[in-house]
Order: sequence, then structure tokens, then C-alpha cells
Amino acid sequence: MPLLGAHMSISGGLDRALYRGKEVGCSVIQIFTRNTTRWNTKALSPAQVHAFWRAREETSIETVAAHDSYLINPASPLAEIRRKSFIALFDEMNRAERLGIPYLVIHPGAHLHEGVDVGIRRVSEMLDRIYDRCGRFRVHLLLETTAGQGTNLGYRFEHLAEIIEKTDSKERLGLCLDTCHVFAAGYDFRTHETYMALMKEFDEIIGLERLKLVHLNDSKRERGMRVDRHEHPGYGKIGKKGISFFLRDSRLKDLPMLIETPKGRNEQGIDWDKINLELLKSLMEEKTADDSV
Repeated sequence: MPLLGAHMSISGGLDRALYRGKEVGCSVIQIFTRNTTRWNTKALSPAQVHAFWRAREETSIETVAAHDSYLINPASPLAEIRRKSFIALFDEMNRAERLGIPYLVIHPGAHLHEGVDVGIRRVSEMLDRIYDRCGRFRVHLLLETTAGQGTNLGYRFEHLAEIIEKTDSKERLGLCLDTCHVFAAGYDFRTHETYMALMKEFDEIIGLERLKLVHLNDSKRERGMRVDRHEHPGYGKIGKKGISFFLRDSRLKDLPMLIETPKGRNEQGIDWDKINLELLKSLMEEKTADDSV
């Protein structure tokens, strides 16, 4: 049975994310470990690290992933941006290591009209440099599928497979599949047949053994529009059925699955994270004619 959770805010302290996750019913959570809008940020203090580990013990929630800053762009044609990206990514790795977080999710970045091949080469080179510097770290980087906005890499499975193929750190790299992103990129999985075809394609191009995390987000926009707009599960263009295939796929039963959906409360004052997690649990337990997945 997949472990279900959500991306939680670190407002007020990293440890607060764990308590928030406990309150809405998470088994696992994802967090940012730093301010995502600035290149420079303060180092983690021993007190922050201690509070985080104490919160893990008190809540019994595992922080399964950290997400990197959106400023980081390993594929950038600008040397200064690549330099800042490397420093920031190393800092993210160091933070995750100190906090005992096993996975760091990273977007491959945008080539900014320099071309896919050039962008992929730059990403692979930076990943190797990162692992050369922190080879003893236990943290694994997870390349995330993207929606393909602008010149972003990673909206085709082939992009991600080639990045991995070109690195010397293949054993330290995994994949995070975001349902909203792959849908926006043009992949369909809203029927049993199309879902099975999607996973077959993923397995043949990348390998299911590299899939370590799933972001279960619905999409506000239609398939193939290459626009990244998350919606609550079942309220978007993917729908409950498409989301449910991931939850009931026996090949994915041990994977953590997280929502990254709009925060807030519904008209009855109930937290949307709580509503969404309850829905995912019900979809996971539903018996349908498609349970042969």
C-alpha cells in the first residue's frame, strides 16, 4: 500500500511541517528546506536540526523528500547561473543529509533556446560534479518529470533517460513522476489501456526500478497544453479514475505518493489536504474492473 502525504509548509520552522502533516493525516511529507526565492540562505543551526529530528520521533512521520529551489537551473547557458545553481544544489543536498531526508527532487532546468542536447549535457555534468563533491551522502537525487513550459527539459521520458545515461552517477539517480506534469506534457492515462501504455513506455525508456516517488496532482488545464497548473485530485482534467490507477498498481505499492495541491479550506472549513488524502485513501481501497493493473 503506497504511503500517502503532501507537501507541507515550513513556515515557523522545519519541524512545524511534520506537525502539520500529522494533523491532516499524512504518512509521509515533502518539504522545502530553505527559502526558494533567494540564492543565499542561512545555514541550518544545530537547534533547527535537533527540533526536526525530535518532531520526526513525536509524529512518526517520515520526510521522504525535499524539493529543490526553483531558481536552480543546471541547463542554463549562463555560466554565472550554473555556478549559483551548483552552490545552491550542493547546499540542498547538505541540508537533506543533515535532516535524514533520503530524496531530493530536482527539475532538470531550461536550456533557454540553446537546444535540448546541450541542455541535457549540462545537467548531466552538474549532477556528476555534485556527486563528486558529496559522494558519501546518502541522499539520492530524483529527476522530476516536467510539464514542458517554455524550454524546460524533462517533459519527455527520453530527456530524463538521456540525462541518466550521460552521467557517471547512475546508481544515485531516480525519478519522480508528477501526474499533472506528464498529463500537461501530452501523456494520457485516464483509461486502463492508456495507463498501462504509459507505464510500459516509462519502463522501456527509463525503467520502473528508478521510480521512487509519485506526485499525485490533478491538472487545471487540458492534456498536452504544457502548462503546469495543479488541481485537487478529482477536480481537474485528469479526474479520479486516472489518479486511481497509480494508487492501485501493485508495482507501485511500496512507493510514497504526495499531493502538491492548493492549500486552504473548503466552504465547510475543512482543510483541503485532509479532504484530498481521504479521497486518495478511498480510491486506493475501491474495487473496480480495472484492478488487474
